[in-house]
Amino acid sequence: MRITVRDVMTTDVTAVNEDAAFHVVADILIHKHVSGVPVLDDDDHVLGVVSEADLLAKEEFKQRYYGDDYQPPLRARLRHRAGSERGLARKAGGESAGHLMTSPAVVTTAHASVVAAARLMDAHGVKRLPVVGPEGRLVGIVSRHDLLKVFVRDDEDIRRRVVEGLPLPAVR
Repeated sequence: MRITVRDVMTTDVTAVNEDAAFHVVADILIHKHVSGVPVLDDDDHVLGVVSEADLLAKEEFKQRYYGDDYQPPLRARLRHRAGSERGLARKAGGESAGHLMTSPAVVTTAHASVVAAARLMDAHGVKRLPVVGPEGRLVGIVSRHDLLKVFVRDDEDIRRRVVEGLPLPAVR
């Protein structure tokens, strides 16, 4: 009764190309009610992901790179010090998805178990994983919210999965 990413992922994925402007990405996140979008090349390969956190980092730290005396709170400075200063400067000054995104993207496949996906998210500190097919093209996305679906299945779904998982009786 192994539940895979395919069973819970979203296949109607909103994505952007690397040239998408900051305000376009922000508008998509707000109006589509998503917290991040994959950034794709012209062949639908995932280059990275732009999340709400990436957009907020731009706003939070832009003053630092534009000469203002703004000093982010200690917690924010420590969180970002653990990351790349160069990456932070790129995001703070970035105006397009290609500059704002976190890359390379941490991805999974539709055949991966939901347990493996949850562990991957935890190991990399991400909240969503683009799902790629055999040729590396985007086929879906799975979020922590999607993974929670395994805990709220109805009785019929559980029964069906148990029946499908049992071996057929031998014919005599």
